[in-house]
Formats: sequence, structure tokens, C-alpha cells
Amino acid sequence: MRKIRVKKPDIKGFFQRVRNIRWGDIKQYIKARRERRARILEKRRNSAFAKKMQPVYKWMNRLSLLCHFVLACILNFLIEVISRHSLFAAWNYLIGSPKVFLFNTYLIFATFSIVYLFKRRVFTRILLSVFWLILGISNGYMLMKRVTPFNAQDLKVASDAVSLINNYFNPFELTLLAIGIVAVVVWVISMWRRGGQYTGKIYRIPALLGVVVWIGGYVVLTNVAIDQRVVSNYFGNIAFAYEDYGFPYCFTASVFNTGINEPADYTKETMDEITDNGDYNKSVTGKATDELPNIMFVQLESYFDPTEVEWLTFSSDPIPNLRNLYANYSRGYFKAPSVGAGTANTEFEVLTGMSMRFFGPGEYPYKTYVKENVCESAASALGKLGYGTEALHNNGGNFYSRAKVFNNMGFDHYTSKEFMNILQTTPKGWATDDVLIPNIMESMDTTEGRDFVFTVSVQGHGDYPTEPVLENPEIIVGGVEDEGKRNAWEYYVNEVHEMDKFVGSLIQKVQARNEPTVLVFYGDHLPTLGLEAKDLKSRYLYNTNYVIWDNIGLEKKDMNLAAYQIMAEVFDRLDIHAGTVFNYHQNRRKSKNYQADLELLQYDILYGKQYAYQKNGAPITEGHMEMGVKDVEVTDLISQLDGTYSIYGENFTKWSKVYVNDEKQDSKFLNNTRIELTDTKLENGDELEISQVGSSNTIFRTSQTYVYQDGKLMKKEDWEAWKAEQETQEADGAQPETDQAAEQSVSEQQP
Repeated sequence: MRKIRVKKPDIKGFFQRVRNIRWGDIKQYIKARRERRARILEKRRNSAFAKKMQPVYKWMNRLSLLCHFVLACILNFLIEVISRHSLFAAWNYLIGSPKVFLFNTYLIFATFSIVYLFKRRVFTRILLSVFWLILGISNGYMLMKRVTPFNAQDLKVASDAVSLINNYFNPFELTLLAIGIVAVVVWVISMWRRGGQYTGKIYRIPALLGVVVWIGGYVVLTNVAIDQRVVSNYFGNIAFAYEDYGFPYCFTASVFNTGINEPADYTKETMDEITDNGDYNKSVTGKATDELPNIMFVQLESYFDPTEVEWLTFSSDPIPNLRNLYANYSRGYFKAPSVGAGTANTEFEVLTGMSMRFFGPGEYPYKTYVKENVCESAASALGKLGYGTEALHNNGGNFYSRAKVFNNMGFDHYTSKEFMNILQTTPKGWATDDVLIPNIMESMDTTEGRDFVFTVSVQGHGDYPTEPVLENPEIIVGGVEDEGKRNAWEYYVNEVHEMDKFVGSLIQKVQARNEPTVLVFYGDHLPTLGLEAKDLKSRYLYNTNYVIWDNIGLEKKDMNLAAYQIMAEVFDRLDIHAGTVFNYHQNRRKSKNYQADLELLQYDILYGKQYAYQKNGAPITEGHMEMGVKDVEVTDLISQLDGTYSIYGENFTKWSKVYVNDEKQDSKFLNNTRIELTDTKLENGDELEISQVGSSNTIFRTSQTYVYQDGKLMKKEDWEAWKAEQETQEADGAQPETDQAAEQSVSEQQP
């Protein structure tokens, strides 16, 4: 059998040649490479195939605009096939809305005008085609995982999504994604080398003018299409808008159409009339301070009453606790601003009283306006009445920029998952909601007075597995013939059942505090389970459910409320009149121009001249929020035989990271009282801190500084006092005490 011989690499010879290389050799190599490349290109141009294709290329160059239009049609159709997950649905869209299809085709066609600025025209066409297809594929995949299509605002939360990639992609999908990306990159690079170049003269100024003309033509055509009602610039339902108006237009609109455009009748006189001459910008109440209750809002991820689905059956009621609340306390449908996704937008509406309908399509104000600017909210309004304001979420502190947003809204504290000792997760990796209860109680303990607590849960988050993952589900679901869909529904319903248990446990804990409290539960949006309006008793995809529990004897008053109305309604029932927008809702909700004037008010507060604040001043000018409510405490440090250290203390979590002299160390979280410090050698005088660290290495909160001295840790101020004493004794000529006798360890300082 013939042996396979592997030639040994001449590493020594390689380095010898590198050392002896001269500049002239480099220039000669580059020249030879260029000549070789020129010979290859010349050979290709003179090949039999190239000669046959020359008339074709010449014809294509003359008719390049027509070719671009044909290519744009093909790309547009492929994008819709991918987005709609159906060839027939895309075809029905094409023949059913030909004007919309051609309008979207023109947008893609206009982008191909860039080709004429470059010699590598084939490569540029390929690059543009790949760009549009990647957008279409992203939209198609997004719609497999959620109801909301892919839009420009998703790009602004891309860094957050990376940390959750395992929740949306299984290992097989991740592998296919990686292979696909590598294959596309390799192909594009190969086309850069093989695509050839345009041999004619490039007239760049006329080409640039052409780009301006084609793109400008699209802007003009868009205005005409809107005027003729071919498309719309308002997406009441972004998912339906993508179906009606096509992906290219809708995605582009989400890129450029953000914020709130100035209404035509925006003047100071108009705003004075809307805000009752600025008097809405007040925070007042008819109750004495000791009569005010705690106000708690709990946003339940993807929650709604499963019995709202007409064809779904259950082995037992999945929400017995909430069902009891529905029977005895105020309840109704809760109109969310989106379907299947958009948790942050529901939060925004509830906390600010502002409606998302006036913002750009698919926009997240958390990522556009509130991330960088202060914004009055329920927290700032109640803060003026002496409330402590707390926010909690059992997900990452940076997700949807909440750490910045809640600060800009006026909260006192925000407790994210980085401060929670999360022991249990769902089969899909989301934290269970029971971890919120002790953290809510700790947040309320930060003040002696009343609290406003806003909590966002995560347990019910999708996607929902089509394979069975629950060994012994408490609730058995029926009424679904497809096994995969039944598994998904059964998983979701059992998570809702766990959320219902959380609701019951939280109410028990609140009752035990024996404080007057109003507690509101609501769902942020429907789950991504393919529901249609005809499947629901309410016949409306934006409806979830809410209920208002209290222990102060509020009258049961059932009504349907939008997300942006519920805070004002709760305030009104408590005789609280705080916050400009909430006061507007309380006074104008049944008025003739309610929605039009709400748009004016939102524009004035966020993007206008803030006439509403001129009389009484802005409700909030800067944030003061702290992350978490407890510091990490170190009680002892033990040196192990293998050279590692065990740090003992309190309030450690999986996101507690050890820093020595401001440098992050390798450490291992064992439990909430112990962290192992590995690969670190401590020296006398080294300063040690423990920080709660979020995504992108964001440090949210840091413990006090400890100093290492002879195998022990001391608080820095104690170490400095001890060090000063040693120096004083040495200056006086006295014999200083030994380090071991002089210093007090952290463990000895603890009571």
C-alpha cells in the first residue's frame, strides 16, 4: 500500500528568506503579480467564450437600465416569497396589487443606479442584490419567530439580540447560519476577482447626477403613491402594512420615518388651549400623604387569557388566580400597540401615557428618543408626590437600553437580572418570574413611605417549541390537530399557568405587608402563535387582558383600556392628578379632538418647544437612578492550597465580577455567598472590588473597595487608617506591630 508522505514545512528557510528580503524584491514581486493578473484578464477577454459573449455584453450595456428593472422585479418577487413564506402568496400579492409591486420594484431599481459610479459593475450589482436578499431573508426568519416583521429599529437592538441568540436559534440553525454567511462572503470575494471590469470610460459626474435623479424620483413617487392611497405612511398594524405595501417600502420607511412630524396647527396658542394654559403640568392629589396607596404595575410577558381562543380546550383552568381576580376586581381588555413583539413599546405607552401610533413605523422610542433624552413618566409624576419609584425586570439591564431609559424617566432604582439570584429558567432559557417577588419586596423596603413599582416579567417569552419539552405538563391542551402547534400551545399555556402562580404568590406577599396597595396586572402583547382575529372572542389581535387588584375597597369597574390610557385611569380612581399627559387623558379622553390633540401634545413635549412646560417648568430635567438596591458585601477571603482564592460575602449573582486594581479577573460564581478567584495572585496593597456587570461589560454597580494585606481583605478606609498608624509608629521610632496583629480582617469587622 502506497504511503502518504507529508512534506515538512521549511520554517527555518522561510524566516531566512524574510530576513534577506530587499525592497527591490518586493517591487519586483508586485510588478510580476500585476503582469500575471493582466495576462489572465487578457486571456479571458480573448477566450472563445468571451468573444461569443461580447455582442451580448455590448447589448446588455446599451440596455442596462432595462436589465436593472428586470433584475429589480426578480429580487422584489423573491423577497416577497421569502417574507410571506409562500410562492402563491407572493404571486397573489403581485397580481392583486400591481401598483404596489411596481412601486417597490422602482425602489430596488433606483438603488442600482449606483452601479454606474464603478468599473466593477458586475460585482456592484451582485453586492446590491445580496444586500436586498439578506434583508428579505432576515424578514422571513423574523416572521417565523414573531408576528412583527423586520424593521430598522431591530438594527438598533442588535447588540442586545446577540446576548439572546440562543433563545432564537437552535444549534442546527446557528450552524446553517454560519455556513451560509461564510459561503456568501467567499462567493462575493470570488466575484470581486472574477467579475471583470467595465472597459469604457466612466463619466462619474453624470453618473452621480443620475443617482440623485433616480433617488429623488423615488421620493417624489412616494408622495404621489401616498396621495393616491397606493401606500400609506401610517402603519396602524405594522405586520399588515408589510403585507399590504411590500417589504422594500416598509423597511425603508422604518429607516427614514422616525419620531413625530410637526402637526400643521402646532402653535403656542393651540398648546395653551390643549393643556389648559399649562395647568396640566402639575402633580396634585386630594388625598393626604398617609392615605396614598402603593401603586404597582406588573407587565406579564406575552400574557393573555388562553380561554379567549375559541377552539382551544384545557384539562383545567390555566389561570385560577387571575380568574378569581377577574370575578372580583376591575378588569377588561387591554389594547397593546403591537402583536407578538414590542414589549418595550407597551412599557413606553403605559409609563408615559403616549400613543405609539404617532411615531414612525416599527419605531422603539426606548432606542431613539428616551435613550438620550429625559421624558416625563409615571415615575417622575409620582416622585413629585413623595413616592419611591422602582423598576424591575428579570432580563438584562441593557436590553432595549432600559438602564438609560428608566434613569431618563425619573426612577430611583432599577433592578435587572444582574442583581437577581436566578436559580430557575424555562426550557427556552428565560428566567422564571418567581425570582421577581423577593426583589420587589426589597425594592419596596428602600423607602419608608409609599412606592411606585413597575415590573416587567419575561417567563412567557417565545418562541414556543413545536416538540414536546415538558415531561409532566400540569395543563393538557386540546382542540389543535397539528401536533407541532399543539406542543407549542401546551408549552405556552403551562408557562401562563406558572405566571398565574406568580400572580397569586405576589398578592400574598403584598397582603402580608399590610400596606394600602393597588396592583395592576396586564399582558404586553399576544404570543407568537399564529393567531388570527377570527380565532379570538374579542375578534381583535391587539387585545390582551388586565385586572386591577386592591386592598383599599375600590369599586369594581370593568372597561376596555388602551395601554396609554391605563395609568391615567388608575390615577383618576385614586384621586391623583399628576403628569401632563395623564392629566390630559383624565380631562380630554371623551373630547372631540382627543387623538389629534394628543399628537400635538406628544410632539410638543418630545420634539417641539415644550409650550406645555413654560408655566410650571419641566417635570424632569435629569435622572438620578441607581442600579439595584443592595451593595455586594465581602465578609472573608480564604487562600486555597491550589493557589486560588475563595471570596465569601453577600448578594453575589452570576453577573458579579471581581476587579483587582481596576482589572477584571477570571472568577467563578458558586452561589450568592461565594465566588472563586482563579488565575490571580494577590499582593499586599492590591485593591479589590466586585461589580455587577451587564452586556458589553457595562458596570452597573460596584462594591466598596477592599485592600489585600497578608492574606486578608480590609475595607479601604480601615486599611488606610491602619497604614497611617504604622507609618506614625515608624516615624516615632517605635517598634510597629506585625501586620498580622495590626490589621483587622473583613470577617473580624463584621458584627
